[in-house]
Amino acid sequence: MTATDFYPIGTPGTPWGDAERAAWLASQIRHRRYDVDVLPVIERLRGTFEVIEYGRLDYEPDAFPLFAIKSHDWQDSLPTVLVTGGVHGYETSGVHGALRFVEGHAARYTGRINWLVAPCVSPWAYERIQRWNPLALDPNRSFSGDGKTLEAAALLRLVAPFRTRVALHVDLHETTDTDESEFRLALAARDGKLSKPGEIPDGFYLVDDSEHPNTAFQQAVITAVAAVTHIAPADAKGEIIGSPVVSPGVIHYPLSQLGLCAGITDAPYKTTTEVYPDSPRANPEQCIAAQVAAVVAAIDYVLANPTT
Repeated sequence: MTATDFYPIGTPGTPWGDAERAAWLASQIRHRRYDVDVLPVIERLRGTFEVIEYGRLDYEPDAFPLFAIKSHDWQDSLPTVLVTGGVHGYETSGVHGALRFVEGHAARYTGRINWLVAPCVSPWAYERIQRWNPLALDPNRSFSGDGKTLEAAALLRLVAPFRTRVALHVDLHETTDTDESEFRLALAARDGKLSKPGEIPDGFYLVDDSEHPNTAFQQAVITAVAAVTHIAPADAKGEIIGSPVVSPGVIHYPLSQLGLCAGITDAPYKTTTEVYPDSPRANPEQCIAAQVAAVVAAIDYVLANPTT
């Protein structure tokens, strides 16, 4: 199978140039609105919590202000929690799960933790239900150095002042059927490589940091989410998305080495959630609830098991 057998842009075996990237960009369609779906929710939270504009994406003719929501009672003596969503804009429950956590649960942690939530890291991609940004770059492979995309660079600047003091980072994602039917093929075509078919897991799973694994923490999150939605089983090879299952519903990635968002801090507790919205056993509300359950369980575990 060649890189473009099932993808309409590019020449098999040849990485994309400017013309192919332009053709890809021209094919992208706005399906929803950041200023309709996301910004009004953030505005409702202003006053109850602190809202920070931490950057701006200027992708002509569009411009997107980037917002984070922060606890008012920030104290250096408290553990700091970072929650990120929408690093991949098409992963809907990550964006709305982050907002739902703030709306429904954040207040009860007043005086117990500092928290910062960046609910929609990639608003251009959110509107187009896309994995990449307009330059055909994946923000979630660009969190190294100062950030190789505007989305990553802005978030890194936001987190920089307290990066070494974060106790917990939860990065909210989804694995969808389009990972296999669209994004794997596009990636292979873009890079001029062969496309290798994979298998989409049916259910929720977590990605732990292979360099600093924490099995008990990951399993506490899995247990909480299992009350909301089903957990992905291992495939016939004992894997999920090509990685060995190290405990039920958990795989390992080298987060920092791959430039993944969940690797941007020195947090002793970190995880990437993966909800499966295309399952016949799940619905959009259930997916959002699973993200919220993961965040709440992660925070509660950290409070019960402090590292200092």
